Amino acid sequence: MRAVGLALGLALALVIPPVPGMAASADEGRTPTRQEVRDARTAARDKARDVSTVQAELASANALLQQSAIEAARATEAWNGARYRLDQARRSAAAAQDRAGIARTDVNRQQDVYAAALVSSYEMSPALTAVASMVHADGITTVVEQTTTMQATESALDTRYDGFLAASTLAGVAVVQATDAAAEAQAMQVEARDARDAARAAADAAAAEARAVAAQKSELIRELAGLQDISVRLAEQRQADLEQRAAEAAAEQAAQEAAQAAADQAAQDATEEADQQPAPQQPTQQPTQQPEPEQPEPQQPAPEQPQPAPSGGASAAIAFAKAQIGEPYRWGAAGPDAWDCSGLTMGAWGAGGKSLPHYSVAQYEQSTPIGSGSLQPGDLVFWGSSNSPSSIYHMALYIGNGQIIHAPRTGRNVTQESMYYWISPNFYARP
Repeated sequence: MRAVGLALGLALALVIPPVPGMAASADEGRTPTRQEVRDARTAARDKARDVSTVQAELASANALLQQSAIEAARATEAWNGARYRLDQARRSAAAAQDRAGIARTDVNRQQDVYAAALVSSYEMSPALTAVASMVHADGITTVVEQTTTMQATESALDTRYDGFLAASTLAGVAVVQATDAAAEAQAMQVEARDARDAARAAADAAAAEARAVAAQKSELIRELAGLQDISVRLAEQRQADLEQRAAEAAAEQAAQEAAQAAADQAAQDATEEADQQPAPQQPTQQPTQQPEPEQPEPQQPAPEQPQPAPSGGASAAIAFAKAQIGEPYRWGAAGPDAWDCSGLTMGAWGAGGKSLPHYSVAQYEQSTPIGSGSLQPGDLVFWGSSNSPSSIYHMALYIGNGQIIHAPRTGRNVTQESMYYWISPNFYARP
């Protein structure tokens, strides 16, 4: 039994690493106690858990980086939206000011016309008063003529005065509208300034988060390399490969789910369309059986194809976007050498002959919504935080085969990749 114990002790000493306290409490060559064996096994299990824990912390760091990028994208598009509304408010204020100027000009003109009419009336008044007409009239005909002239003059004065009052009223309304529009533009300017500051703060926070996450990941990978007894460089390569494979698998699964959803929707639409077709009427009287000449087989109608995007504009938009690949992301930028997401799509479709605003929500609103199954090259894909288009915070240009070109975020240049690389988009539109 002692020989067996010695052999067991030697084997355990070779395969189980020492644990804290074990070497101090056991003389060299002494058979470990059961507690020491249990401690060694626990240490081995802890080491295995440490590897999985580090990998989990790496995944958590990536998720934190993604969330900070989303927050920065939301802040950037909020600023783009504030700038868009400010531009609209300024245009409205300028138009209202123009209307007020026209109204004031009309008031001045009506005032001049009314004043001239009054002067003419007073100049004619001695000859047109009722008494003068009676005293100096040569006869009843002259009285009637002069009375009629007097009445016409009074009517003309009334008309001039009514026109002056109407012009004054319209001018007053126009001035109020111009004042209100100017106040709204001023409020939009304050909103845009606040949104700009929030976007800058979010971008700075995202950049700081990215640096912190990068430092954390470097530390975790060094720890992982020590636990796996490999070099740091090999640990980095393995981790990058793991993350790449995970992203590709997630993108493939999302693409398959989207394709299945589109197929299910198409089948449902076909079923609903068939149900709406009227049932064929049965003949009330059986005709006499007559031999019928052979008829050619009826051709089945070709399945309805999704409406293609306008090829000329879409081709130019895609070519423009491809030429920007590799250029940096910068929040609020719309070229020529840096872009944010809506700035890039605005520039691309500008090259394609379509004017779009520098704001993702407005680009969706000014385009035709489509389903994911109808996507064609040149269409736009959007990411929103809810089922409301007002929640859109990121967008990209679809180029076919499940690929997009977009300006992702700070730290990532304009790139082409799967539209499922990140989170599945939930809005689609055709400019």
